[in-house]
Amino acid sequence: MNSLKNLGLHVVKANVYLDSSGKHNRFAITNRYTGRKIDDPELLETIRLTIINNMLQYHPESSSQLAMGATFGVEPPEQKVDVDIATRINIYGDGPNRSLLVVETADRPGLLVDLVKIITDINITVQSGEFDTEGLLAKAKFHVSYRNKPIGMSLQQVLSNSLRYFLRRPTTEDASF
Repeated sequence: MNSLKNLGLHVVKANVYLDSSGKHNRFAITNRYTGRKIDDPELLETIRLTIINNMLQYHPESSSQLAMGATFGVEPPEQKVDVDIATRINIYGDGPNRSLLVVETADRPGLLVDLVKIITDINITVQSGEFDTEGLLAKAKFHVSYRNKPIGMSLQQVLSNSLRYFLRRPTTEDASF
C-alpha cells in the first residue's frame, strides 16, 4: 500500500474473494490528487511493475505463479503452465454507419497490430478501438465499417473466420520433427 501511495495513488476500494482457482485481491485505485481513475498507460505499467516487484520482494514464493510458465524471479515454476484461452469474436450493430467488433483472445506481443492488419486486409475500416488486457486475456473492441456502412452478415462471417484462422492456437505435428 505504501508503494502505491508513493506513486501518488489512493486505494478507494479493495475486494478479496476466493474461488476454485484460489484467492484474489482486486483494488480500485485513483489518482490521489485528482480522485480520477488511472488511464495513463505509463503509470499503469509502473503500477504493474511495482506490484510485481513487491510480490517478489515480500513473497518470493509467489515468483513461480507470477511467471505463468516462464523463468521469472527467484524461483522458476516447477512445470510450464499451459494456458488455453478460448478466442471469442462477436460483431454487433453500432449505429447506422458502423459495427462493433469485440475480440477476446490470449494476449501476446504484437496482437493489436495483427488484429488491425487482419481487419484492414479484407478492406474493413477501423474507425476507433479500445484494447485492454486482464492477465493473459486480451480484450479488443473496434468500431468498424465497410464503405461507411455497418458490416453485412456475409462480411461478418468472412471477418470472423479470418480472425479465428489467424488467432488459432499454433500446433506442431510430431511428424514434423
